[in-house]
Amino acid sequence: MSDDALSPRDPVEALLARTPARAAVGRAGPAYRTATWLKLREDHAAARDAVHAEVDLLRDFGGERVARFALFDVRTCATSKAEYLRRPDLGRRLDDNAREIVRGGCPPGRDFQVVIGDGLSATAVAAQAPGLLDRLHAAAADRGWSFGRPFLVRYCRVGVMNDVGDLLAPAVLVLLVGERPGLATAESLSAYLAYRPRAGHTDADRNLVSNVHARGVGLDEAARRIVALAERFRALGRSGVGVTEVLAPPALGDG
Repeated sequence: MSDDALSPRDPVEALLARTPARAAVGRAGPAYRTATWLKLREDHAAARDAVHAEVDLLRDFGGERVARFALFDVRTCATSKAEYLRRPDLGRRLDDNAREIVRGGCPPGRDFQVVIGDGLSATAVAAQAPGLLDRLHAAAADRGWSFGRPFLVRYCRVGVMNDVGDLLAPAVLVLLVGERPGLATAESLSAYLAYRPRAGHTDADRNLVSNVHARGVGLDEAARRIVALAERFRALGRSGVGVTEVLAPPALGDG
C-alpha cells in the first residue's frame, strides 16, 4: 500500500473502528490466538460478574447525589439474586414492603419519574445511571416538568414499571436498567419509557433507548432521546409501538 497520505484507509482498520466485535483476529491453526482467547475469557468473566454484582448506592452514586435526590432502594418479590435469575416473574412485582415505602416516600402524579433497576448488570447501572440521572433531572427542569423522587429497585425486571405506575401515576415513567451483558461490554444500560404505565401494560406499550455505554449511545445522546420521547408521549397521550422517535439534528458543537 502506498505511503501517500491520500491513500484510502485500510478497510480492516475501518471495520475494527466501527465495531467492538472480534473481527479479523486471526487464528492459530483451528483455534483463536492466545491473546484473543485470553481477552475472550476476561470479557466473559466481566459479564458474569456484572450479572451477580449488587448496586451500592453510596459507592456507585456518591454521597452528594444520594443526598440531593434522596435516593433509596427497595426490592421486588425476588428475595435474592439467585432467585431473581431463576424466576423472572418475581422481578416484575414490588414486594409489600417496597410498595409501602414507595407510596409513603414518593410524591404521586409527577410529570417525569425516573426509576433505576439493577436488572442483569449492576456494572452498567454504576457506570451509566448516575450521569444519566443528572442529565434527565436537568432536562426536566428546563422544561418545567415536575420531577419524581427517584429510587433503586433491586432484582428488577422491566414489568415492575406497571407496579410503579399504579402506585405513583406519573405522566411519564423512565426505567434505567442494566442490560444483559455480552462479550463486547458489560456496561450497557437500557432506558424503558411508558406513558401512564399501569397493570396490564406490556412491552407493546413501552419504548426503549438501548445500548447506552461509552462505545454505544453516549449519555448526552441518551438523555436527548429519552426527553424527546417523553415530549412525544405528552403530546400524543400514549406510548408504545405506535410512537416513533422524531429527533431534531443536534446543535453545532454538541457531542
